[in-house]
Amino acid sequence: MRPSGVLMMLSLCLPAGALMAQAPASAPVAPAPAPAASARPGPVLNAAQQAQLARQDEEMTLAAQRVAQLVDTNQAAQVWDGASAVARKAVTRDQFATSVGADRNRLGALVSRGKPSITRVQYPAGTSVPEGIYVNVSFPTRFANNAQPVRELVSFRLDEDKVWRASGYSLRAANN
Repeated sequence: MRPSGVLMMLSLCLPAGALMAQAPASAPVAPAPAPAASARPGPVLNAAQQAQLARQDEEMTLAAQRVAQLVDTNQAAQVWDGASAVARKAVTRDQFATSVGADRNRLGALVSRGKPSITRVQYPAGTSVPEGIYVNVSFPTRFANNAQPVRELVSFRLDEDKVWRASGYSLRAANN
């Protein structure tokens, strides 16, 4: 299965847009590591930082569910409307809505959306993804026309005004 949505290029993040969780972000718990093939463990978090991270996980999961529900109801264009400026620069509203709609129509009706997993990444300037801090929420999702679950990925970017906004939506076969 090919990646879904032209915003897939930015699918390493997807903060909620105007219709979603467009609230000021809490201060980052710790800088997210730049993507690298390093086996170094992340920073050790104290109890308050762990609680803050758990709250952010809940908020981002709810925002990702709202994005997915808009896509479920053929309202992908509204996702684009509330997306990060970097995402809107990557693809037009019509291209995004058409691409996402075509991929979802091919998969058929939503059957179930599983437990999400959340990853964070910080991209420095000069990479293929626009510089910034991103949160990715990934769901194992089942559709009527596909025997195997598909990885549904909603990405968010912490914009310069400290608001999380959608930056990508994609569907991929679970093994991709």
